[in-house]
Amino acid sequence: MFVSDGLATILHADLDAFYASVEQRDDPRLRGRPVIVGGGVVLAASYEAKAFGVRTAMGGAQARRLCPGAVVVPPRLAAYTEASKAVFAVFEDTTPLVEGLSIDEAFLDVGGLGRVSGTPVEIAVALRRAVRERVGLAITVGVARTKFLAKVASAVGKPDGLLVVPPDQEMAFLHPLPVERLWGVGPVTAAKLHQRGIRTVGDMARVEEDNLTAMLGRASGHHLHALAHNRDPRRVEVGRRRRSIGSQCALGRRPKTAADIDATLVAIVDRVTRRMRRAERVGRTVTLRLRFDDFTRATRAHSLDRATAHTPTILATVRRLLAEAGPLIRERGGLTLVGVAVGNLDDRGAVQLTLPFDRQSGSALDTVLDDVHERFGNGAISRAVLLGRSTGFSVPMLPD
Repeated sequence: MFVSDGLATILHADLDAFYASVEQRDDPRLRGRPVIVGGGVVLAASYEAKAFGVRTAMGGAQARRLCPGAVVVPPRLAAYTEASKAVFAVFEDTTPLVEGLSIDEAFLDVGGLGRVSGTPVEIAVALRRAVRERVGLAITVGVARTKFLAKVASAVGKPDGLLVVPPDQEMAFLHPLPVERLWGVGPVTAAKLHQRGIRTVGDMARVEEDNLTAMLGRASGHHLHALAHNRDPRRVEVGRRRRSIGSQCALGRRPKTAADIDATLVAIVDRVTRRMRRAERVGRTVTLRLRFDDFTRATRAHSLDRATAHTPTILATVRRLLAEAGPLIRERGGLTLVGVAVGNLDDRGAVQLTLPFDRQSGSALDTVLDDVHERFGNGAISRAVLLGRSTGFSVPMLPD
């Protein structure tokens, strides 16, 4: 692996408004117009729509009120997957050190390529040009010494930009930014920091780590203190497998019954466990993620006695976690997003069998259903509880 030796050789490349940009690329009539991908919930919005305040995961009705002239198009997941593959081919032609984060962004390490491809800035310019010419999409690239700062640079440089942070200007760039630019600072954490007069990254950098951990908790305080000083030793990792497999669904702000939420969770667990079995992974820790009407979030987790990809086992665990969170859901006034993730993953064949050596009830049914979906598509067979219900989209993602 190439090591940067303190130079700005890490690129964070992030496609701009990816789904909406693919729609505008493929339909010239949409170019320059506000575009919303999705119906009941906004999956993506073009920059023209974002200018009116439209945001991802916003309810469709609210988005149309904010931007009455928007063109609403249904998602075309196959088109997005194909575009992503083409962009990642450009990444891999640029450097062998590519770490995909999602279908529309990746880190690239270009250290050691100077004699072959030029400086990191020249490489970034060539990458942006290649994506535009070969795939027809705009991409923003941040260049910095660390992964964290490269990602911040790409966010600040959007849309369709290139932003380089030289090593001797890191703090001058980072410290004036709002604390919300730091990974891990959501609305709740930001509110806590603002109450104490901490509004910029520089403000946070001036707070002692002990005080920050007392304010935010040990893990979060340590993490944010390090980022405020641009301490991020992580290297670009190639071929790193996922630590968890998950899926989520935005529910919008319409009223949801308990049956609606349960049906959504059934569909999510089906998707997650099917992906786990396809990747031959099993996991022990089941996590339920919730977002409420007031934009706050909560998580609930439970560790199983043994690793599994068994749909009924994981679904039963998710339902117990939801029941435990019931009082909090009622207190916060309803849900706008639910998600499920299974972590502590291992390869299925690497898990030691436990006594007695009986198969989990229903595992054969999981296998049969997987085969049917593989041969005839996801709509070939469905649970009765899901009939007539919309349970969100299975968003394309990197291999598990």
